[in-house]
Amino acid sequence: MSAQHPAPTVVKLGGSCLDELDGDWWDDLARHARDRSLVLVHGWSKPLRRLSARYGEPSAILRDRYGNQSRWTTPEVIDDIKAVSAELAEVVLGRLEARGVTTERLLGSDGLVSAGEGERWWWREKRLVELDNLVGPITGVDVSPLKHIRPGHACLLTPLARNAAGQEVNTDADRAAAAIAGATGATDLVLVTDVAHLLIDGEPVRRIGRREAAAFRDMGAKGGMRKKLRAAGEALDQGVERVVIGSAAVTELLAGRTGTVITDAQAPTHTSGASA
Repeated sequence: MSAQHPAPTVVKLGGSCLDELDGDWWDDLARHARDRSLVLVHGWSKPLRRLSARYGEPSAILRDRYGNQSRWTTPEVIDDIKAVSAELAEVVLGRLEARGVTTERLLGSDGLVSAGEGERWWWREKRLVELDNLVGPITGVDVSPLKHIRPGHACLLTPLARNAAGQEVNTDADRAAAAIAGATGATDLVLVTDVAHLLIDGEPVRRIGRREAAAFRDMGAKGGMRKKLRAAGEALDQGVERVVIGSAAVTELLAGRTGTVITDAQAPTHTSGASA
């Protein structure tokens, strides 16, 4: 971003781990936010399942012809996402405001994130069928709504988007965070989740190059980690220097003392071990 709008630290908060982040974690994030502008992108998987048991059923998740998973999203699901996101925002922003950080909340669908046409063919009962599903890949980010970002201020983004037809659509939160990081010129993207490290063959990985990470994504990673590795590659494609995945305090992750660091190294840099 420009000198008037310095590049932020972008942090994706996994919906599955928000309940586990204690006061010390928020203290650390607030200290970081006083020195660096902060953009938070949140997930909503666990809050949505708490809202209704139907969101935890296998039928709530679709798989496309390429093997990618997506939540089956209707206008009613969009409404539920916005409802749980508003409650989540109240908690997250309240914790930061109590620690002296000013805050704001933005919907990606309010002119910030645009999406392309979504996949229409999905597996249902062992058949590929055409379904309306309000999801779409991110095609662009307009950073102008982030005009207030500055040290001491945090923006929380709900990762919905708007497609060319003007529909509000669901997007993957990890990939939305990657797109925001790239568009704002962020050097670091932090993906906070409920696991301490990327695991390969049961061993924690401290550092890995993008090529090896992409190979593991395609051959061994599953579920949420597969999406995170895809998002990491997209962030690096857009000029982000480093992506960190883990469950610890943000400053600990950025310092490389824990978590998994993914960089744009040309040669494989896969190193194992739980500490740096």
